[in-house]
Amino acid sequence: MKLRLLALGVAVLSVSSVAPGAQAPTPDVVTFRAARVLDGRGKTITNGVVEVRGSKIVAVDQRKGPVTHDLGNVTLMPGMIDVHVHIDWHFQPNGLYGFRPGNQRETPEQTASAVQANLDATLDAGFTTIQTLGSSGDKGLRDQINSGTRRGPRILSSLGQLQMRQAAPAQGERPARAATTPDELRAMVRQYKASGADAIKTFAAGSIRDGGKFNVKPEQLDAVCGEAKAQGLRAIVHAHDPDSIMAAVNAGCDQVEHGAYADDGSIAAMKAANMYFDPNIGLVLQNYIENKDKYMGSGNYDEAGFAFMEKAVATLPPIFNKALKAGLRMPMGTDAVAGAHGQNAREIIVRVKDGGQKPMDGIIGATSLAAESLRMGDTIGTLAAGYEADIIAVAGDPTKDITTLRKVTLVVKGGKKMK
Repeated sequence: MKLRLLALGVAVLSVSSVAPGAQAPTPDVVTFRAARVLDGRGKTITNGVVEVRGSKIVAVDQRKGPVTHDLGNVTLMPGMIDVHVHIDWHFQPNGLYGFRPGNQRETPEQTASAVQANLDATLDAGFTTIQTLGSSGDKGLRDQINSGTRRGPRILSSLGQLQMRQAAPAQGERPARAATTPDELRAMVRQYKASGADAIKTFAAGSIRDGGKFNVKPEQLDAVCGEAKAQGLRAIVHAHDPDSIMAAVNAGCDQVEHGAYADDGSIAAMKAANMYFDPNIGLVLQNYIENKDKYMGSGNYDEAGFAFMEKAVATLPPIFNKALKAGLRMPMGTDAVAGAHGQNAREIIVRVKDGGQKPMDGIIGATSLAAESLRMGDTIGTLAAGYEADIIAVAGDPTKDITTLRKVTLVVKGGKKMK
């Protein structure tokens, strides 16, 4: 920490020593050449060069001559974006998820180390931006990463999950971040806004492990999504069955997560409303099943819950394909939890291999379309002049072999080399 502060002090001194009226030093120019450059919007440039000045891209072209980094037979593309993660979810030192009675609680240092490992794994996998939905602790992570004092992908966060109760609880029983009446819910949305949330995450259905049924009142969802819109925030809704999806559509919400039981009618309704749909078909349930022993016994992670998840895995790609054919906008999100961080690209691979999506469209879903869903489409997710220099290199050509997205050899975020 002392060395870091000294380094920051040198940087401040060098800037402040510029004489009044003098021009500040020009940021260094770095150029990358690769066999292929994907711009994130469907265009491929062969033998392309990306020029970076400071934190921005200033040119993408096919210039000849020397460059700073000639990377050879790789593909340059925008840093990938995951619009749904839970970056703080991790396994305890004993290897299990969640605190269990009789076990020793982990220390704050152990928690911080585990979360940092998740951030590192995600960034090293080529994901330079994530939306975490959500924990109040995300705010500290977001601010530290933005200030340069912590390594990790750029973070947007809901700073929590807004829960709706069907009826008012008895005195003293109300949990934090839960409300019943429309007025209470609107007030909570305003509280999230005041706390610095980038979006509102709420629920219109139960967990898939409990059947995923619609379990709130329409007027409650109307209040949350209506107030989010009034506050300039995106409203992201956990919904599984057709009733919960239709309620989200009718409430004017922005994005549906999961939709494990979406049918033709609810898919058509999302399309008509021009909503975003993030079905999470390739990682989250598979990760739970692969780590069953670590989750079993925590909350509703029981045999019945796992039976639901195991049954749902095979049904998800056909639902995705229906939504694909209907023309829904589907940004790439994984719902990455403990055990899944750093494996985010598995979602794209399943969307392509099992869901019928074209490889280039899968890449667009994880770059420019994902950025658009975050209302950052003019800032990240595209390799073009004026955009943030979030750039990754993958070995080979992902438009021919989508699995190469898991072979990331270079990560640049905001013009700084991270890997």
